[in-house]
Amino acid sequence: MRHFLSLTDVDQDELRQLLRRAAELKKGIPHQILSGKILCLLFEKPSTRTRVAFESGMIHLGGHTMFIARDHTQLIRGEPIADTAKVISALVDIIAFRSQSHQRLEKLAHHSTVPVINALSDRFHPCQILADMQTFMEHRGDIAGKKVAWIGAGNNVCQSYIQAAALLDFQLCIACPEKYVSDPHLIAAHADKVSLTDDLYAAAQGAHLLVTDVWYSMGNENEIATRRKDLARYSVDAQLLAVASPDAVVLHCLPAHRDEEISADLLDAPNSIIWEAAKNRMYTQQALLEFLLIKDGAP
Repeated sequence: MRHFLSLTDVDQDELRQLLRRAAELKKGIPHQILSGKILCLLFEKPSTRTRVAFESGMIHLGGHTMFIARDHTQLIRGEPIADTAKVISALVDIIAFRSQSHQRLEKLAHHSTVPVINALSDRFHPCQILADMQTFMEHRGDIAGKKVAWIGAGNNVCQSYIQAAALLDFQLCIACPEKYVSDPHLIAAHADKVSLTDDLYAAAQGAHLLVTDVWYSMGNENEIATRRKDLARYSVDAQLLAVASPDAVVLHCLPAHRDEEISADLLDAPNSIIWEAAKNRMYTQQALLEFLLIKDGAP
């Protein structure tokens, strides 16, 4: 049994295998390989893309899903996450947990008797990176050797990009104010692939992929005014795109705040592969479900 709590739970070959399988599934190969399997979506935070992609993907593979919001469990009455894990894992085949903290995710996985997927935690969002990488490769080929610029505050998605840089062999330049830098220990551990700057134009120079995310997300809504002020110039727009590689593309994990972290026109521009990445969430999560549930991988 294996879990998928961060990208480091797979090696380079396995990650590429997942991306290849997602591309195959996108071609519409019909099969019911997960017939009779049950996926539990245990979410402590709201979700649109992650939830819909998992539910749709599981159904298309012949399986079933059950969605459980935190407020509909005994967690709100103080039941330990370990006890919840023991009960749920005895009744389903796989769990996707959107957690308030990565520590809670790890504790649930430790006590689960079935595979656990990180459907977002405060430290990592690996499912998003799977879709981003599939989408980039569809449009621009292998990302190995390319330059990726992250623009804006370091967050869980950014930290998954750091891990992806090591696994897929690309250079990641993070542009953000010093106070919003990602985990310095994580960056130091990947110093050969990751660089830091507060100059967004230096980061974007020659980049093949520009990536951004909201300046304030779930968990720091009380910092909206401060973050808007601190991050006001860290926006992906046409002016920034102009210094990137001529064939550069743009990604955003969504939901987006138009004309804050990304200009409204660029969100829907020809260089944007944002909406395709949202669609690809289903295929990459299908590939992940197969990988964790079917011994020796999909047929």
